Amino acid sequence: MIIRQYLEYSYNILKKNKILAYQLESVIILSFVLKKSKSWIYGFSETKINNKQLTTLQNFLKRRIKGEPIAYLLGFCEFWSLKIYVSPYVLIPRKETEILVEIVLKKINIDTKKILDLGTGSGAISLAIASKFNFINITATDISKKIINLAKYNAKKLHINNINFLISNWFSNLKNNKFDIIISNPPYISYFEYLFLKKQLKFEPTKSLVSHNNGLADLYKIILHSFKYLNNYGWLILEHGYKQGSILKKILKTNQFQNIMQYHDIQQHYRVICGQKILF
Repeated sequence: MIIRQYLEYSYNILKKNKILAYQLESVIILSFVLKKSKSWIYGFSETKINNKQLTTLQNFLKRRIKGEPIAYLLGFCEFWSLKIYVSPYVLIPRKETEILVEIVLKKINIDTKKILDLGTGSGAISLAIASKFNFINITATDISKKIINLAKYNAKKLHINNINFLISNWFSNLKNNKFDIIISNPPYISYFEYLFLKKQLKFEPTKSLVSHNNGLADLYKIILHSFKYLNNYGWLILEHGYKQGSILKKILKTNQFQNIMQYHDIQQHYRVICGQKILF
């Protein structure tokens, strides 16, 4: 089979199984397996694909039509123009989370020395920030060694050296450290919502997605303890579910945060909220 024939076959299979970006994904998978650029794929469409490559491609197609995200097939994705390696025990970084990064970058000033990233996963948020500000000391935490090891691997591949990766259940291993900015993209989906989203999220770790108390338990815990770990005039910046903005605003006010700001995602839903610690 030649490239042109395979692409036609792949398009039909993925389209039939309701993969929206079926053409793009076909080319991405083929490019990965053949170890060639997408432009090469189009330019040499009469090139023959060998049997070993066809077997690998067929396996990838089977996994994809079962719903496995393409990032898990390839082992990486792009976030903030960085190549981030992922695995099934971390969430795949989402495009909307880049909004969180944008807001953090705007809050950084000459006095910003230390940032805390709670629940770092693949390390994508910390790595994006560190790629812009290599003079800031970032502490990135997560609950397990295998997750932290993956984040460390990403930092090594990107030659980023200003992140301290730490195993910690939220604040449990931070002792008395204080930070200028605390950021997190914690689990915020309710169990009820997860029932409707399970089909599209079934390959990703549930514990990184779902939280008790209608999706608010982890967000509440972070807000409740962050004040203690922030320097004066420091910021807490959180990603959240699109229906949670109003209640989080109230929780932040109750916990002494000021200058509370909310930010929309591309669909005009509130997606990120931040509050500032100010003590006179």
